[in-house]
Amino acid sequence: MAVEWAGSGPELLITIDRDSAVGLRTQLENQLRDAIRGGRLASDERLPSSRELARTLRLSRGLVQDCYAQLQAEGYLTSRAGSATRVAAATAPRTDAPPAPSPPVTRPRHAIADFRSGVPDLGLMPREDWAWAIREVCRTSPNSAFDYGDPLGEQSLRDVLAAYLRRVRAVAATGDRLVICAGMAQALGLVLQALAADGIGTVAFEDPGPGTSTPRLAAAAGMTAVPVAVDEDGIDVAALERSGARAVLVTPAHQWPTGVVLAGHRRQEMIAWARRCDGVIIEDDYDAEFRYDRDPVGSLQGLAPDCVISLGTVSKSLAPALRLGWIVAPPRLLGALAEGKRLADRGSPGLDQLALATLIESGRYDRHLRRMRAEYATRRVTLIDALSRHAPGLRVTGLAAGFHAVLHLPAGTDENALIDEARRRGVGLYGMAALRHSGGTAPPQLVLGFGDTGKRAIEAGIAAVADLLGPDS
Repeated sequence: MAVEWAGSGPELLITIDRDSAVGLRTQLENQLRDAIRGGRLASDERLPSSRELARTLRLSRGLVQDCYAQLQAEGYLTSRAGSATRVAAATAPRTDAPPAPSPPVTRPRHAIADFRSGVPDLGLMPREDWAWAIREVCRTSPNSAFDYGDPLGEQSLRDVLAAYLRRVRAVAATGDRLVICAGMAQALGLVLQALAADGIGTVAFEDPGPGTSTPRLAAAAGMTAVPVAVDEDGIDVAALERSGARAVLVTPAHQWPTGVVLAGHRRQEMIAWARRCDGVIIEDDYDAEFRYDRDPVGSLQGLAPDCVISLGTVSKSLAPALRLGWIVAPPRLLGALAEGKRLADRGSPGLDQLALATLIESGRYDRHLRRMRAEYATRRVTLIDALSRHAPGLRVTGLAAGFHAVLHLPAGTDENALIDEARRRGVGLYGMAALRHSGGTAPPQLVLGFGDTGKRAIEAGIAAVADLLGPDS
């Protein structure tokens, strides 16, 4: 007969077979020894007392004590008076396979500064406000709030978000046209799946633009993704028409990564294109929250809600870890989006949705955004001042919004060589070339993010690489 034990202390399965020819003590010794060798019991992990283990396995306490004593003699266990028996700290697990390699480090830690882009200052996350909102939700919500929710999202958050987007972004939205999702990647994936099911086979995206995420999401939806060039007025609508795509992903408020704003005439041309070809514009409302020296630009969706899908998240305004975003979609796509969300995960975390709604309704979300705008504005000034002192001959663009800038390098500069040398000096720099999809030659440029780089680090980082930035520096 086999007896299993998961016991107090570490969770571990012990099987005692009383019909076996192998003695009970030997069975126990072998299983504990194998658990230690195989890593199931880690170094310094506590074992149950001999009395508890004997009771659970229906063995004599003396047998268990003898087993422990033998394994202590072999160096597997350690014990001292008044303390629990533990796995010896020096015991190493045995494995027949080589250890798994560590995951690749995608962003080295830099001693001076790291100008990576696309990530906010995580230290500015309003933790106390978020904790307050969670407490309020847990204190005041009915029991039904802890059940499975609507895959489209909590109605209260959808209503609050719709009102917020109407007020702040001029979006034509009501709560019943919103889908709450787990950030931008899921939002775009759900939209592409819905468009593919609606017969659209090709989606265009801006070039330069996001890395491989859009082509991969398109491929997962059974679609083809094609790059379309961006110039100083935004995406080239004539080139978009030549691409044959019937859907396009754009960042009109602050194009990633060039920083240009989609010009008014291009907005009208794109809407006309969508209506001619029965197409769809997917608007990533990227960096819309953070504007500095120009008037805010309203959402493209507000101009043509029949053919524009608007996507947004709190990844920049609060933190990526919250995994909360939204889709504002025309009614004809809501059924497909709801089904896609239902199949993906049955809905985003309900309590977090209610907390976000509480944060917005209380005014704390607006107050937090004002603090962030002020902080990023000072970092922006610091970056401009540092470049004007250390690299006065270089042009800087893309600073009207968001928290990254584009630095235009002298012609002939080797981006990769500059980046490698900067890293040796402890400064993380990132080139535009990695974000271009059409190939060919292009002016050398750097994308300088200052979202999670403080003012002192900005100044020190630019000073450390000033001599690399060109003869005019």
